[in-house]
Amino acid sequence: MTLHATRWLVAALSAAAVAIAAPAHAAEPRPTDTKISPSLQAEFDDGKTSFWVMLRDRTDVDARPAGDVYRTARAGADRSQKGLRTLLTSKKAAFTPFWIANTIKVTGDAGLAAAIAARPEVKAILPDDPIILPAPAQGAVQAAVDAVEWNVDRIGAPRVWADRDDRGAGIVIANIDTGVQFDHPALAANYRGRQADGTYQHDYNWYDPSHTCPGTTPCDNNGHGTHTMGTMAGSGGIGVAPGATWIAAKGCETNSCSAASLLAAGQWILAPTDANGQNPRPDQAPDIVNNSWGGAAGFDPWYSDVVRAWTAAGIFPAFSNGNAGPGCATAGTPGSYTATYASGAFDVNGAIASFSSRGSGQDGTIKPDIAAPGVDVRSSVPDGSYASYSGTSMASPHTAATVALIWAAAPQLRRDIATTREILDETAGDADDTSCGGTAGDNNVFGQGRLDAYAAVTLAVSPAGSLGGVVTSGGVPVPGASVSLGGRSVSSDDAGAYRFGRVVAGDYRLRVSAFGYDTVSRDVRIVDGGTLTENVQLTTSSSAVVAGTVSAGGSPVAGARVSLDGTPVSVVSGADGVYRFAAPLGSYRLTVDPGTGCFAAAARDLDLRGDTTVDIGLDARTDRFGHRCGPAGEEYRAGSERLDLTGDDNAAEVSLPFAASSYGVSHDRVFVSTNGLIAFGSAQTAYANTGLPSAATPNDALYPFWDDLFIDDQAGVYVASDADTFVVEWRNARFYGEDATQRISVSAILHRDGAVTYRYQGLAGTRATGISATIGIENAAGDDGLTYAWNTASVTEGGGVSFRAAAGRIAATFNVTGETVWGQQIFVAGNVAELGEWDPARAVPLSAATYPVWSGGVSLPPNTPVEFKYLIKNPDGTITWENGANRTTVTPPTGVYITHDTFGAH
Repeated sequence: MTLHATRWLVAALSAAAVAIAAPAHAAEPRPTDTKISPSLQAEFDDGKTSFWVMLRDRTDVDARPAGDVYRTARAGADRSQKGLRTLLTSKKAAFTPFWIANTIKVTGDAGLAAAIAARPEVKAILPDDPIILPAPAQGAVQAAVDAVEWNVDRIGAPRVWADRDDRGAGIVIANIDTGVQFDHPALAANYRGRQADGTYQHDYNWYDPSHTCPGTTPCDNNGHGTHTMGTMAGSGGIGVAPGATWIAAKGCETNSCSAASLLAAGQWILAPTDANGQNPRPDQAPDIVNNSWGGAAGFDPWYSDVVRAWTAAGIFPAFSNGNAGPGCATAGTPGSYTATYASGAFDVNGAIASFSSRGSGQDGTIKPDIAAPGVDVRSSVPDGSYASYSGTSMASPHTAATVALIWAAAPQLRRDIATTREILDETAGDADDTSCGGTAGDNNVFGQGRLDAYAAVTLAVSPAGSLGGVVTSGGVPVPGASVSLGGRSVSSDDAGAYRFGRVVAGDYRLRVSAFGYDTVSRDVRIVDGGTLTENVQLTTSSSAVVAGTVSAGGSPVAGARVSLDGTPVSVVSGADGVYRFAAPLGSYRLTVDPGTGCFAAAARDLDLRGDTTVDIGLDARTDRFGHRCGPAGEEYRAGSERLDLTGDDNAAEVSLPFAASSYGVSHDRVFVSTNGLIAFGSAQTAYANTGLPSAATPNDALYPFWDDLFIDDQAGVYVASDADTFVVEWRNARFYGEDATQRISVSAILHRDGAVTYRYQGLAGTRATGISATIGIENAAGDDGLTYAWNTASVTEGGGVSFRAAAGRIAATFNVTGETVWGQQIFVAGNVAELGEWDPARAVPLSAATYPVWSGGVSLPPNTPVEFKYLIKNPDGTITWENGANRTTVTPPTGVYITHDTFGAH
């Protein structure tokens, strides 16, 4: 998932999406129009709707007790919101003010919104969209270790209990989640609302801002919150800090969380109230708050003021990093904030979970911060039961509870978030995975490494000092050097500096290595309270030059990335396909990434003993039908007739001037979407792009630039045609949720024979490069397609790509009428490789889009005898072949081959 894929990140209180400016060639919009989100206009068409008003002023809060932070934030909001509250009261409008983020939720119509937008203190007016709670996957039950769940044992919590007599007593943990079953056998004893006589007092210990639960009694109508609390403070071997006290705020009504509830819960964490939300008492604020919720990839600052207030008051902000992996740049807000401490998830074997979101985060910071157990985690669920779940929602509670163990063991560190983060970082076990950037000791997959509660508590209570220095060579700083000490490693920064902020006193072996330099090792001694400076001078290793040309089909390939695996060496081929780099002598694996989907990656072993020439030929990638892609073969073509197609997530049906072929199927009409795609079968308006092919809708489409586009009054969708071509142009389209300066123009040129070309111009802004777009083609079944680019910066000004079926092939379309039951699917198999050579596992699936006629296309060789039959795959995995002899044909020398069969009748 990408920035646009989860709209609440863009819409809910986004300070990044409020400054909307027109491009230089457009008329300047009215000042108030720039403050109102375009997506609200459709909601106002239906009358009143709820929306958020963001105010400009931001109250500064410094590190101080929670009471001081509360009073400062509240006073600042009261001053900033005074005029607007007066207006809303005079209009008899329904509104709810918030002080922790200086925002007001309002219900009203377009006229009220316009009046609000006219006020100078108002920064933006945005929709009220819910946050979808990441759904944990059902997990397997792993073997317990001495009656302790595997995940609790893996981070060393039982050793903390045994060796330190530390179970987190005296520390208060909260969660913002779906609620908690307060009387669960594993949780009842350490709920702060439980009185000495066994009765319960829920004031200041439980908060339900949406009043979802009956009365004032805590509940969990989802199970998610009870599970995360169990991992933190549950008894019976499920909790990391079973001696900690817990409280909870229900920020998520069901499987979604309203922005209002999350903000109200954020306020309550800083200043807990009674059950009615009155009489706040900051002195009852928790020490730690776990947040196992968030959105898709990207940075949206809507919750940053909440986190800022928490950290100012010394409340540790633990967050899950998101479940949008395995792709890079998938860390979710608010976990992607620099100020939060976000956890990724690993499994019982120590491997990162495929779903665990990767970084980077805000301003390129490493995310997650750390990785914790998050697969097959068994914990408490409502009705006094237990269940095993998987997700980064399950990982973050381990980190939050480890902080409780640290603060219980070392009370002087309580509410010292900076030092606590440093301890977690320093003691995490390194996990070398730089696939999404970073270093062996700090990367965007595992963060600082795997959580180690025992090591963290040990460091917190042990005599300790620090070590730092500068790595240089010939007087010049060496950035990115790996500096290891006692099993822990850090990297030198751009100035060559490195630092271990907290190290248990003792003797160590310091090792410094960097690509292109000889390794240096020396003994060092860390003393209690001391700061040791150890500068290191590296010597350059012997090296040689590697050069060559990257080509495909005899033509140079520009923009291909040539790398040496496991090293920082990475260069891009020029317009002539030539690359060149220097590397130390040694053995390597040289890889070539073409950068787009038109060519397959390549790799070679390289034994570098001197200057070497390595030319690399890339093979063209094809889909099963035989399509290939390459540089655009024709220029950008503009449309001439404007479609009645504007706004967001809309589509228009357009008749074609000729029958156009797509995957062997002829079409006389298309459905053009505002979101940069052209569908053949039906209107498709999905804005959340995926890779191709994908069984999920949309299918049967061309994807010139599939992204969340918005056609405003400065943009338009146009078409044009002649005897052989049909053009669709998205002219000056805007990106949903971005400021109005980010735009792109896209031209899609369709030919009668099925060839298509996509061209791009007028690129403005980073999203216009394609970082959140899909470019390619796909068949009707969603099981065959060719991706040129997916969420990569592959689009350049004036650039483009063409798709064409392989020459000398026959476009075969199989149509068969067959009655099926739910769960069955018809396939075609045959004697040629394209039809799976009679292997049902490789048979071609047919689409039921025109049921009872099943259809599918494939590219076949010409003048070739072909035998084939239809088969049904049943839900239980069995195969039913049609009766009778094999069907036979000889493909024609050119053109197409089309069947119109009936299952079993031949």
